[in-house]
Amino acid sequence: MSDYRNYPNRMAGSAASSTMVDEGLRAYMLKVYNLMALGLAITGVAAYLAFQFAFADGQLTAFGQAIYISPLKWVVMLAPLALVFFMSFRINSMSVSAAQTTFWVYAALMGLSLSSIFLIYTGQSIVQTFFVTAAAFGSLSLYGYTTRRDLSAMGSFLVMGLFGLIIASLVNIFLASSALDFAISVIGVLVFAGLTAWDTQRIKESYYEADGVDVAGRKAIMGALQLYLDFVNLFLFLLRFLGNRE
Repeated sequence: MSDYRNYPNRMAGSAASSTMVDEGLRAYMLKVYNLMALGLAITGVAAYLAFQFAFADGQLTAFGQAIYISPLKWVVMLAPLALVFFMSFRINSMSVSAAQTTFWVYAALMGLSLSSIFLIYTGQSIVQTFFVTAAAFGSLSLYGYTTRRDLSAMGSFLVMGLFGLIIASLVNIFLASSALDFAISVIGVLVFAGLTAWDTQRIKESYYEADGVDVAGRKAIMGALQLYLDFVNLFLFLLRFLGNRE
């Protein structure tokens, strides 16, 4: 015969455990979003300051010529990519403080690299596109967080689309086709919109309440990096449509 005497206590314990997991998950995701937001803020400030130093009186300064024209521009362009690979391969052997510092350095280098958009687009259109991107990103990330649908199949398809996007972009460097450029822009928006939802779901599912402080901290930093990349790329592809050129 079943023993129901401790049933209320067992149910209370189960509810308490579930509440602790929910609270831990919320705190974890909040940390991911805060890190991502701070990274974006560093990128924005770095981009604006770099442009201010690079452009004066309608002419490029020596600093501007160095980062936009000289061979140093390749270092500026490739350094963020190198740091992404470095963090991806070394994150498990890094301390939380070192990983976080690397993320901040990466965000600043991205700002330096992206400062050239101020030479191409008007400041007003850049700001407007940023807010459009923020609204779209927020909605897509919320969907990825709340949906009960498994997005892993869609994620695999999106990763293949991302590789196709990279190849097409490299090919178009030589072809300079406006039609292909338009297609790349459309596909880019769709791919990174989907990746935003998928990455959010993956980051949520990576949470484990028994993780130590260091493990959880490194997970949060990598999650912030993934969402940061989704946001920046979504912004850049939307800017092709919404940005007014100088």
